Amino acid sequence: MPAEPADGAAETAIETRGLEPVPDSERSGRVRELVPTWVAANISVLLLTMGAGLVIFNKLNIWQVLVVAVAAPVVSYGIVGLISIAGKRGGAPGMALSRAVFGQRGNLFPGALIWVARWGWETINAVSGAYAVLTVLDLLFGVRSSTPLIVVTLLFFVGCTFVVSGLGINALRVCSTWSTYLFGAFSVLVLGYLVFTTDWSAVFGKPAGSSAMMIAGIGTIAAGGISWVPSGPDFTRYLPRTASSKGMVGATIGGAGVVVLPMVLMGAVMAVGTPDLATAQDPVSFIGELLPTWIAVPYLLIALVGMLLINSMSMYSAGFTAQTLGIKVPRAAAVSVNAVISLVFGFLLMVVATSFFGSFISFLTLLAVAFSAWIGVFGVDMLRRTAYDGPALLDTTRTSAYWYRGGFAWQAMTAWALALVVGLLFTKVDWFAGPLASTWIGENGLGWAAGILTSAALYAVLPRTAPAEPAAEGEREPAGSLSN
Repeated sequence: MPAEPADGAAETAIETRGLEPVPDSERSGRVRELVPTWVAANISVLLLTMGAGLVIFNKLNIWQVLVVAVAAPVVSYGIVGLISIAGKRGGAPGMALSRAVFGQRGNLFPGALIWVARWGWETINAVSGAYAVLTVLDLLFGVRSSTPLIVVTLLFFVGCTFVVSGLGINALRVCSTWSTYLFGAFSVLVLGYLVFTTDWSAVFGKPAGSSAMMIAGIGTIAAGGISWVPSGPDFTRYLPRTASSKGMVGATIGGAGVVVLPMVLMGAVMAVGTPDLATAQDPVSFIGELLPTWIAVPYLLIALVGMLLINSMSMYSAGFTAQTLGIKVPRAAAVSVNAVISLVFGFLLMVVATSFFGSFISFLTLLAVAFSAWIGVFGVDMLRRTAYDGPALLDTTRTSAYWYRGGFAWQAMTAWALALVVGLLFTKVDWFAGPLASTWIGENGLGWAAGILTSAALYAVLPRTAPAEPAAEGEREPAGSLSN
């Protein structure tokens, strides 16, 4: 359960703290709270569709799907957990801590790209949530989808998302905890139904696919987790400085894995009896076809809450990112920008796009590549840094210790820009293909991995960026040294 809030900004239901580091007196969080946080970040029926895609498109058998479902969250959320350690060290959101790495002006470039990239993720989840509402209305009342109803359901979903993300970290913790219990209970119910109704001879009789397609599957599923990496510190900044780093990584992987593993496997099993699942324009209505109404309706409603939480968490972090870009509004107000964008893009995807799954995988792939270059640079910097200068993070003038040269840390900027290019060279989506997309790395969907390795290697060999001397106030004390 969520910890009791301490004095100050975390005390009220609505979080008022923005980019400023959380003081030690308010660090009342507990490592175990990360489990429901990352469970909630993965409660999405899209994992069923992705599991089906492993069978339909990648031609994998159930044992290969099992390997993918285990490896993908370990790899991706292992990185999320490692980067989230910076949150307890600096007590600030990830993109605010990023100022210490890229410089006050330099951070605007990866920050802007990550902010824009979130639009696709939030749009996909808004569309999935709207489809869940439409499916429930059809199952209960026979109401068929129409353009006006699509607009209404999108408004409903995005509006709820805006409210929860605007309330802040405490609301997210409470919702995450209860959705974890409810979704877990009904997932067991769905699993039980599948056990007794599935043609298991067909499931286990499916021939194995190629190793290359299995690696590609790991890359595709892992891309979803990679998109959460810059947000990791946002959810650990209320943890005390003495919190276990190993425990943080373990809780992050465990929370994600306990959802990703069964959901992907369930999608693969469902695909045997419903081979058109992975190609459906509506990625949700199949649940009403495969499950009896008494299971499908409550399961969809709980999944709807999960998808709402995913978008709320994304918008929560996006509000911080917008603030680091210099948008002078409270975090809750900054969230509204992403809410409007989700509405517009969601409407286009539901009414205009011809292939939801293709658009989803394209968004997910580009999202991971966009974040990968930042991950490598920030990760190497974490290996060198044990503390952050809190006042310098908020000081965007020349007096900041993180001003470097003209506001830019050229070593970080160079590694980031080159790695971003490398990642795109190996990337192929529906509407874009890099010149190296036909290589082994590109064919296996590992453009994001190439980006991380390139940025990490370049930043590691380039000379270290020395913080500038503060101008007027004298040398500031660091935020604190940590051994964990």
